[in-house]
Amino acid sequence: MTKKEIGNDQLIAQILKGIEEVKGSDINILDLRDIENTVCNYFIICNGTSNTQVNAIVSSIQKTVSKELKDKPWHVEGSDNAEWVLIDYVHVVVHVFQKHIREFYDIEGLWGDAKTTVIETNY
Repeated sequence: MTKKEIGNDQLIAQILKGIEEVKGSDINILDLRDIENTVCNYFIICNGTSNTQVNAIVSSIQKTVSKELKDKPWHVEGSDNAEWVLIDYVHVVVHVFQKHIREFYDIEGLWGDAKTTVIETNY
């Protein structure tokens, strides 16, 4: 594996850990590497049940990645209303939704050509 892929794998692992610590649900990883003209390599998509939980997931992801990898997002957008928060780590973009907003925008459907990995949770 190249160094960049190892970095992506480590980043994804820490993002998932951050999501799971505050019980984010319906976690999917979309691998966009084989699709032309994409802006990143991976999307990680999950949802929370309320504005409070969405903000908690975002905060947990940022704290976990910062603590373990000494990395911070390039950009964060949507924290004000916390219905759809995007966390941009350049090669990995995290989408944290409230369930009804996720269903409306259907990111997985828009990126249907991507390889999707569903992350099983125990809660």
